[in-house]
Amino acid sequence: MSKLTTIIQKWTDISLILRILIGLIIGALLGLCTPQVTGISILGTVFVSSLKAIAPVLVAVLVMSSVAKAHSKLGSRFRTVVSRYLLSTFIAALLAVVGSFMFPVTLDLKDVVVQQAPSSLYDVFTNLLTNMVTNPLLSIANANYIGILFWAIIFGIALKKKASGKTIDMVHDFAEVVSQAVKWLIQFAPFGILGLVYTSVSESGLEVFTSYGHLLMLLVGCMLFNTLISNPLISYLMIHKNPYPLLFTCLKESGLNAFFTRSSAANIPINMALCKKLGIDEDFYSVSIPLGATINMDGAAVTITVMTLAVAHTVGLEVGFLPALFLSIIATLGACGASGVAGGSLLLVPMACSFLGIGNDIAMQAVAIGFIIGVVQDSVETALNSSGDVFFTASAEYYDKMKQAK
Repeated sequence: MSKLTTIIQKWTDISLILRILIGLIIGALLGLCTPQVTGISILGTVFVSSLKAIAPVLVAVLVMSSVAKAHSKLGSRFRTVVSRYLLSTFIAALLAVVGSFMFPVTLDLKDVVVQQAPSSLYDVFTNLLTNMVTNPLLSIANANYIGILFWAIIFGIALKKKASGKTIDMVHDFAEVVSQAVKWLIQFAPFGILGLVYTSVSESGLEVFTSYGHLLMLLVGCMLFNTLISNPLISYLMIHKNPYPLLFTCLKESGLNAFFTRSSAANIPINMALCKKLGIDEDFYSVSIPLGATINMDGAAVTITVMTLAVAHTVGLEVGFLPALFLSIIATLGACGASGVAGGSLLLVPMACSFLGIGNDIAMQAVAIGFIIGVVQDSVETALNSSGDVFFTASAEYYDKMKQAK
């Protein structure tokens, strides 16, 4: 038993990022050399499934505990981080409009694709409000984070008003237990990444980079510009310090994992662990991180805008300044309603297309193309969305400390 403990200790002493990079390289090589070995893929499936299973429970207990123990100073930080989440998402949509006008893309639209998707912004808001008041147990079981946040805040406030200190401490202890379980799961990330990379490479190879190269370059270029230029600028205007060391830490320790899981929801435990490592107040990040996974959707706003304008260019529809500005607002609001799972933003493209008078049958063809390139587009989108949650949470924390120091 002591030998096993020693091996585990040596394994955990190695940098997690290094272990993940090793898993990434091995997975890619196996995918290219032995694409028919189906047993390897199960490693990725199990890892992502385990994170998705534990994340709703983690969010529920952490948010309840944080709200129950919260003090008045948290209010300003929440206002700061929410406003930056929304501002960043809107700027991402505007950048996508500019990029689409500068480098217009057309698509090869042929066969009609039929799939259920939101038809209007009213449907998006209806779904949001309906999900908010879903049975709390069902919300946890179905990973409905809008419902989880709503009920966890309600229960947290109730605990704060009515429960004894011992009860609140018990909830906090349970949150610590769940957090520890998450830490153990994260140690298996290298094996999960190996399986995920193997699956992507064995199924898609490298062809996805050439078939829709122009569209991919536009999508990824807009997302990277938003992440590397506009978001750091927003942070700098807040904290008046070089934001890039923080940004690169978030990309390395959060974005890398999110790139392969392709799920903001599954990356919530990773982000919370990073926030703790950065020394951020647990009462703050335990709410701001799951909230960011819901409304901090820069990549989703880019995807919705670029794909919609690509369809418009394809059918010969001229989009003026005011319609483009309105599209940016629609994409921002729609992105906040995008689900935190792979491909969640693509199903909102028909909604945005409808505001330009483009029919659902045409728009859904663009969605089909989006799923083809999703191995790259959705991976980059999720990596930038999820790492941005930590980036703005930390920026809001530093901004609050800076104000208190004055």
